[in-house]
Amino acid sequence: MKKLTIVLIALCLVSLPMFAADDAAALFQSKCAACHGKTGAADTPMAKMKKIPNFASDEVQGKTDAQLTTIISDGPEGVKGHDYKAKGLTDDQIKGLVGFIRTLKK
Repeated sequence: MKKLTIVLIALCLVSLPMFAADDAAALFQSKCAACHGKTGAADTPMAKMKKIPNFASDEVQGKTDAQLTTIISDGPEGVKGHDYKAKGLTDDQIKGLVGFIRTLKK
Protein backbone atom coordinates (compact mmCIF):
# COMPACT_ATOMS: atom_id res chain seq x y z
CA MET A 1 0.00 0.00 0.00
CA LYS A 2 2.83 2.37 0.87
CA LYS A 3 4.56 1.73 -2.48
CA LEU A 4 1.32 2.37 -4.36
CA THR A 5 0.85 5.68 -2.57
CA ILE A 6 4.40 6.76 -3.41
CA VAL A 7 3.94 5.77 -7.05
CA LEU A 8 0.65 7.68 -7.29
CA ILE A 9 2.18 10.79 -5.76
CA ALA A 10 5.14 10.57 -8.15
CA LEU A 11 2.81 10.23 -11.13
CA CYS A 12 0.83 13.25 -10.03
CA LEU A 13 3.97 15.35 -9.63
CA VAL A 14 5.26 14.32 -13.06
CA SER A 15 1.88 15.03 -14.68
CA LEU A 16 1.32 18.36 -12.95
CA PRO A 17 3.38 20.48 -15.38
CA MET A 18 1.37 19.14 -18.34
CA PHE A 19 -1.88 20.20 -16.73
CA ALA A 20 -0.42 23.57 -15.77
CA ALA A 21 0.67 24.20 -19.37
CA ASP A 22 -2.78 23.26 -20.65
CA ASP A 23 -4.37 25.51 -18.02
CA ALA A 24 -2.09 28.41 -18.99
CA ALA A 25 -2.94 27.97 -22.68
CA ALA A 26 -6.66 27.94 -21.90
CA LEU A 27 -6.26 30.96 -19.63
CA PHE A 28 -4.38 32.79 -22.38
CA GLN A 29 -7.21 32.06 -24.83
CA SER A 30 -9.86 33.28 -22.41
CA LYS A 31 -8.09 36.38 -21.06
CA CYS A 32 -5.52 37.49 -23.63
CA ALA A 33 -6.32 36.24 -27.13
CA ALA A 34 -9.09 38.74 -27.87
CA CYS A 35 -6.53 41.55 -27.99
CA HIS A 36 -3.20 39.77 -28.40
CA GLY A 37 -4.37 37.14 -30.92
CA LYS A 38 -4.79 33.39 -30.55
CA THR A 39 -1.07 32.85 -31.14
CA GLY A 40 0.09 36.05 -29.44
CA ALA A 41 1.04 37.51 -32.83
CA ALA A 42 -0.88 40.77 -32.23
CA ASP A 43 -2.91 40.12 -35.37
CA THR A 44 -6.26 41.35 -34.10
CA PRO A 45 -7.97 44.63 -35.02
CA MET A 46 -7.51 45.77 -31.40
CA ALA A 47 -3.78 44.99 -31.52
CA LYS A 48 -3.31 46.98 -34.69
CA MET A 49 -5.33 49.91 -33.40
CA LYS A 50 -3.58 50.07 -30.02
CA LYS A 51 -0.11 48.94 -31.16
CA ILE A 52 -0.13 45.85 -28.94
CA PRO A 53 3.22 44.03 -29.24
CA ASN A 54 3.68 40.60 -30.75
CA PHE A 55 4.60 38.13 -27.95
CA ALA A 56 7.16 36.47 -30.23
CA SER A 57 8.99 39.77 -30.69
CA ASP A 58 12.40 40.51 -29.24
CA GLU A 59 10.76 43.40 -27.35
CA VAL A 60 8.53 41.04 -25.36
CA GLN A 61 10.84 38.03 -25.18
CA GLY A 62 13.66 40.31 -23.98
CA LYS A 63 11.73 41.21 -20.84
CA THR A 64 12.49 39.33 -17.64
CA ASP A 65 9.92 37.02 -16.09
CA ALA A 66 9.54 39.60 -13.30
CA GLN A 67 8.77 42.34 -15.84
CA LEU A 68 6.18 40.18 -17.62
CA THR A 69 4.66 39.24 -14.27
CA THR A 70 4.29 42.91 -13.36
CA ILE A 71 2.77 43.76 -16.73
CA ILE A 72 0.20 40.96 -16.44
CA SER A 73 -0.50 41.69 -12.77
CA ASP A 74 -0.72 45.48 -12.87
CA GLY A 75 -0.95 46.23 -16.58
CA PRO A 76 1.52 48.14 -18.70
CA GLU A 77 1.92 51.73 -17.57
CA GLY A 78 -0.96 53.81 -18.85
CA VAL A 79 -3.12 50.85 -19.92
CA LYS A 80 -6.44 50.59 -18.11
CA GLY A 81 -8.26 47.31 -17.62
CA HIS A 82 -5.18 45.11 -17.85
CA ASP A 83 -4.62 44.67 -14.10
CA TYR A 84 -5.33 40.95 -13.92
CA LYS A 85 -4.10 40.53 -10.33
CA ALA A 86 -6.86 42.90 -9.20
CA LYS A 87 -9.29 40.98 -11.43
CA GLY A 88 -8.61 37.78 -9.52
CA LEU A 89 -5.79 35.93 -11.26
CA THR A 90 -3.62 34.08 -8.81
CA ASP A 91 0.17 34.25 -8.68
CA ASP A 92 0.30 30.71 -10.09
CA GLN A 93 -1.96 31.63 -12.99
CA ILE A 94 0.15 34.69 -13.79
CA LYS A 95 3.32 32.60 -13.57
CA GLY A 96 1.68 30.11 -15.96
CA LEU A 97 0.89 32.90 -18.42
CA VAL A 98 4.50 34.11 -18.31
CA GLY A 99 5.62 30.55 -19.06
CA PHE A 100 3.13 30.29 -21.90
CA ILE A 101 4.30 33.60 -23.39
CA ARG A 102 7.83 32.19 -23.41
CA THR A 103 6.63 29.36 -25.67
CA LEU A 104 5.52 31.91 -28.28
CA LYS A 105 9.01 33.14 -29.15
CA LYS A 106 10.19 32.98 -32.76
